[in-house]
Amino acid sequence: MQQQRMKQQQALMQQSLLQQQSLYQHPGLLAPPQIEPILSGNLPPGFDSSTCRSVYVGNIHPQVTEPLLQEVFSSTGPLEGCKLIRKEKSSYGFVDYFDRRSAALSIVTLNGRTSPIKVNWAYASSQREDTSGHFNIFVGDLSPEVTDATLFACFSVYPSCSDARVMWDQKTGRSRGFGFVSFRSQQDAQSAINDLNGKWLGSRQIRTNWAAKGACSNDDKQSSDSKSVVELTNGTSEDGQDKANDDAPENNAQYTTVYVGNLAPEVTSVDLHRHFHAFGAGVIEDVRVQRDKGFGFVRYSTHSEAAMAIQMGNARILCGKPIKCSWGSKPTPPGTSSTPLPPPTAAHMPGISATDLAAY
Repeated sequence: MQQQRMKQQQALMQQSLLQQQSLYQHPGLLAPPQIEPILSGNLPPGFDSSTCRSVYVGNIHPQVTEPLLQEVFSSTGPLEGCKLIRKEKSSYGFVDYFDRRSAALSIVTLNGRTSPIKVNWAYASSQREDTSGHFNIFVGDLSPEVTDATLFACFSVYPSCSDARVMWDQKTGRSRGFGFVSFRSQQDAQSAINDLNGKWLGSRQIRTNWAAKGACSNDDKQSSDSKSVVELTNGTSEDGQDKANDDAPENNAQYTTVYVGNLAPEVTSVDLHRHFHAFGAGVIEDVRVQRDKGFGFVRYSTHSEAAMAIQMGNARILCGKPIKCSWGSKPTPPGTSSTPLPPPTAAHMPGISATDLAAY
């Protein structure tokens, strides 16, 4: 099955290659003549791409070979070199062109359109600003069309905005509907939260809040190559990712339960289930409420789903009170039943109107 999927993916990449080549054989179709990719917040401040001839390629299927990568990227111009760094989940690589325009064209035409891979300018890690000590905010309810560049443009009205990342699904290449923005100034970060919460970005009203510690950290540790170039895309973090203990809940895949505090006395397990189901963060396997103590738990099938639920649910209003979301105190025991709960229905929610349901 995996081999068949890989063959299909290679066929798609080669088909895309043929389409690109047919385009490049007719230069008159390339308008305007000078194609320039939009710079995103993931590039170092003041980054000058005018002499850059190398691109970084992320989110590459682990079974893609270096010759295939070279074949696809040679569609925009002759290559000086190509290097693939294999990883178990998602590989990445670097492509060097003889001229800058071919490199720019590869970013414009191949980013997110083949595989879907992520393509951006490559640069030395020494060029990048260290944002590990910056202040991070969470931005939720993002429209599918919002990119890193769009998000950065929105928040760069604040002078100290240093980075913006949309979180992407590695399998589908689509936005997961939320991202993170970094600021050098805590005051600017707070102002952004206050000023932009509920404002329209694209086709949706965004939500802003402080990011939980470790929320921006990399799934995979950074790897250095001969160029010392850092990973730019694929929903990963900057060089200075949180160096928290690997056993901490945010870094331990065995933690899949969300603790929900500050619950109103009338909140039932059905209410809590409906509330979290509406977020669409993932598959919910168990919901429990301690009504006399004002807290409850929502268990997800995976660690990443629980992390997303924490970000999306924190400070949301439930029965008139802002709930507080964090990691459960204990990891999910091995062998725990992983049967998804059926979606909550109107029949199980007395007193809920059609208007209430439409709001979700």
